Amino acid sequence: MDGASLDMAIHSWNQGVGRGTVVGSVGDLGTLDSLDTTAARAACDLVELRLDLLGADCDRVRWGHLLEQPLLMTARRGDEGGAVDPDDPARLAMLERALPDAAAVDLEVASIGMAVEFLHGVREAGVPWVASFHDFERTPELAELRDKAAAAREAGAAVFKVAAMIRTPADLARLADFQREDQGVAVATMGMGPLAVVSRLLCAQCGSVLNYGFLGDAPTAPGQWSAGELQQAIRRLEPLVNG
Repeated sequence: MDGASLDMAIHSWNQGVGRGTVVGSVGDLGTLDSLDTTAARAACDLVELRLDLLGADCDRVRWGHLLEQPLLMTARRGDEGGAVDPDDPARLAMLERALPDAAAVDLEVASIGMAVEFLHGVREAGVPWVASFHDFERTPELAELRDKAAAAREAGAAVFKVAAMIRTPADLARLADFQREDQGVAVATMGMGPLAVVSRLLCAQCGSVLNYGFLGDAPTAPGQWSAGELQQAIRRLEPLVNG
């Protein structure tokens, strides 16, 4: 799956003709080094390399055995659940170094203003990118989520991704309602916290185009399923996009 086919895949579920893409996230070098490509392909559609967790020295030498897999390159800023200072230029350098091997890249909505030159390079390379937003304290109101999605759309993102703390059924319903709205950009939603596990199925059923699980033994975010279990569960869902 290259960037063009990934771009088609992330839109197919919203059109009611496909299933959400399952992302298998890798955040430690042991898992990366031992990852069996056949097993990864069976567990997920897209492998996310969490460059911020893998370290600044991680490069093609470490992920070269996965180049037949579509790779999502992510270097998450610390205030949104990552391991790198938001203003650290090394964070964008990680993504720039990985860009030639990327089927897609992830950059936070909060980082758009500081990454104009990088995003120009992403567009020049024809690589789709995910504009992400994380709230570890609450589920934002719909108006705030819509504003973030509009910023992602206007910046040219292929997908707007939101991960929010879900504490009550009302929070979960709000996130699902947002997922089912037309934001003018493909949307991926997921919850964290007590209702995280159920949220990832409901959001997938409501049209989330990217659905994150983990490869290996350790989640890279709170509330993740293993990628294989998530993929099996999602395959049993019927889309509710037009329901």
